[in-house]
Amino acid sequence: MTHPPEPPKPQAAPRQAHDGWTNIRPNPAGDWPRIHPTAYVDPSAVVIGNVRIGPRVFVGPCAVIRADEPGPSGSVEPIDIAAECNIQDGVIVHALGGSSVLIGPRTSLSHGCIVHGPCCLGAGCFIRFRAVVFDAALDEGAIVGAGGVLQGVDVQAGAFVTPGRSVLSADEAAALPKAGATHRAFITKVVAANLGLLDGYVGRSTRDAP
Repeated sequence: MTHPPEPPKPQAAPRQAHDGWTNIRPNPAGDWPRIHPTAYVDPSAVVIGNVRIGPRVFVGPCAVIRADEPGPSGSVEPIDIAAECNIQDGVIVHALGGSSVLIGPRTSLSHGCIVHGPCCLGAGCFIRFRAVVFDAALDEGAIVGAGGVLQGVDVQAGAFVTPGRSVLSADEAAALPKAGATHRAFITKVVAANLGLLDGYVGRSTRDAP
């Protein structure tokens, strides 16, 4: 299983979305989110604790990214989101104490899905509407269809989980079909669209700043 690389080191200081807002805040252990200055976090999104958001990541409205549950040592493992990912409206990313979430570059988490650690998503994965991924590792380019469920499995590169399917065993994971060219082209469009939104929102916030 190929794990996504560590994202480039983001800025050390936490960045508040707006004066007086507390949607970007530390966890009880005192860990602040680290958000790269080229990323965009919607003002309604919530980012808490040991979260690392890399360059040109788009975090949409009402998403929740929360790294706050300590492990046996008392420390909180990170949620790492690499460059050019998009975390869309209403997505939830969290982890059990002592576990992490690693999300590789150019991965798309679509509206309302849940990614819960321990979890590792390779580069270019696509988790579609209201899918659930828990205690799983997905290699590069894997796709989980709308409403799909993955738990306790490793998924090969380019695998396709059809909408609504649950994959709960190694045998089920090994038998998954490969995503076709149409799926791959759609993922490319989704990443490009969200990078365009990021540029638009960042540009607007700069223009509208007092």
